[in-house]
Amino acid sequence: MDLDVYAAAHRSDWDRLNQLVRRRRRLTGAEVDELVELYQRVSTHLSVVRSSGQDPALASWLSGLVARARSVVTGAHEPAWRDVTRFFTRTFPAVLYRLRWWWIWAAAGSLALATTMAVWMVTNPETLAAMGTPEEVRAYVEHDFANYYVEHPGASFAAQVWTNNAWVAAQALIFGVFLCVPTVAVLAMNAANLGVSAGAMFAHGKGDIFLGLILPHGLLELTAVFVASGVGMKLGWTIIAPGPRPRARALGEEARPAIAVALGLVLVLFVSGLIEGFVTGWVHITWLRIGIGVLAEVLFLGYVYTLGRAAYRDGETGDIVRRPESAPVAG
Repeated sequence: MDLDVYAAAHRSDWDRLNQLVRRRRRLTGAEVDELVELYQRVSTHLSVVRSSGQDPALASWLSGLVARARSVVTGAHEPAWRDVTRFFTRTFPAVLYRLRWWWIWAAAGSLALATTMAVWMVTNPETLAAMGTPEEVRAYVEHDFANYYVEHPGASFAAQVWTNNAWVAAQALIFGVFLCVPTVAVLAMNAANLGVSAGAMFAHGKGDIFLGLILPHGLLELTAVFVASGVGMKLGWTIIAPGPRPRARALGEEARPAIAVALGLVLVLFVSGLIEGFVTGWVHITWLRIGIGVLAEVLFLGYVYTLGRAAYRDGETGDIVRRPESAPVAG
């Protein structure tokens, strides 16, 4: 076979396929049909050129062209970095925005319970006896509470609190499937612990130390727990009241975005863990410590209410979008 004659006879097909591949995002229906037909035809040409063994360079070029055409025809996935970017700029913030009232109410209820317990302990000193002996309580408020943030190296402490907080958030989110009850229990326990610590510190005149050490990391950390709890309660409520959707379908449509929230919160809790490990106990200027925590919280809320609101209004729900399993054709 004269390969030069064969290449000249089919060069127009190869050039046209190359042109269509380059314009993949602007093809009409008729051009998509043409691309599929040319892909099949050029695949045959590639087999002929390979079998002749006369021109390895031409065979290599045709192989690349066919591979690129195949990716267009079959709908190849975008690069992984684009998926990650889309997740953090659209999917994750859109779910947070869509379910915002669930975690806002979770935050309001938790903080109300914690505040009530703290006020009760301050106004009823005898309740401090439940924490331990007077010596144990005094050691806690004068030494143990503050020392907790500096008794371990920053890196290991950050990893420890990250793991612990991720576990609490995971419990609050996953256990919501059981009709909300376990999630409410996790929230209540977390709020009770916060309220008891605050009550003990304020009752002994150490309220400034308490706030100065809790606010830097606690704002973002507690927000992450509230988000997980809100999403968990939404899952549980979906089982109780699925609306017009079949219960299994409704649960699936809420569970898939919940997975996105769980993945996103890993990063949020990582940031709060870094603040707790390297800022809370080690930055000795109180206003700077608190300022870092407030900045982190403002950035997170701004992230939800800008990117999240925009993505949600564009129709993003956080659910999995299936790609078409066949190539589009005209008509």
